[in-house]
Amino acid sequence: MPNLASLLKGEISRISKKEARAESLPQKKASAQYRSEIAALKRRVLQLEKTVRALAKTNAKPQPAAQDVSMEGAIRFSPSGFASLRRRLGLSAAETGALIGVSDQSIYKWEDGKSRPREMHMPAIAAFRKMTKRAAAAALEAL
Repeated sequence: MPNLASLLKGEISRISKKEARAESLPQKKASAQYRSEIAALKRRVLQLEKTVRALAKTNAKPQPAAQDVSMEGAIRFSPSGFASLRRRLGLSAAETGALIGVSDQSIYKWEDGKSRPREMHMPAIAAFRKMTKRAAAAALEAL
């Protein structure tokens, strides 16, 4: 026959474990729920950071275009148009550079599209566009 003390001890142990399990079950459920919510929030943060990076890339590119749009009265420059104008007037790059106030190398680079004229040269380029062959020859003689 088993010892009454050991039976009592076993029953108390079983009941205390049952009560402890019943008390800790809500905390376990809440903990699991919090972990799943934290994981969902982490996924959301990663998704939002990815979206922000993508938007930063797309917003970084159009900024120069937005500056061009805001300068509606500004003078436009086309390398091919500038080269054809110089050939139409029958001027060398050095002569064109003298009329505008730049070097002949600048003229070649502008025509090749390797560089663009500075803003301070744009009014001279606009005046150069309006020149005829005779006006260009007269301006060169004056220089």
